[in-house]
Amino acid sequence: MPTKVERLLINFRTLEEFKKFKAYGIQELSMLEDLENNMVENNSESPFYGIYYGDELVARMSLYRADAKYDYYFEPKQDYLQLWKLEVLNSFRNRGFGKQLVDFAKSFNLPIKTNARINSHGFWEKQGFQPATYEMERDFGENPFIWLPEGVQEKSED
Repeated sequence: MPTKVERLLINFRTLEEFKKFKAYGIQELSMLEDLENNMVENNSESPFYGIYYGDELVARMSLYRADAKYDYYFEPKQDYLQLWKLEVLNSFRNRGFGKQLVDFAKSFNLPIKTNARINSHGFWEKQGFQPATYEMERDFGENPFIWLPEGVQEKSED
């Protein structure tokens, strides 16, 4: 069954699908509140992308573009993507859906930063990511991993 990455609509159906994912949390709850208050409509720009297998959402991620002024990772400073909440439902793992989402993010040809969850370092390294050398976020218990398109260098620590 062919699958493709698509931008997810912000609607009640999508939010119901999100409840199946372990990383369901504050971000989705705030989206639900917005929906209930009629502030967000189906056609709003969603930061979420996903893969459906048949009618079921089986993999998802959020992707945000960060402004260069917040860049502590790349040289020269530039806009980059923050990839969050990448998750594939247990029964659909090891079928390439996570890689498909990451490849979609790479297609924007911008540097990417993500925070690797415990036990996911191997996945990120297989996708060409490397641990960031910038220390600030590690102090907050995060594990930043970065991916660099051709011609971009990681910022070195001074």
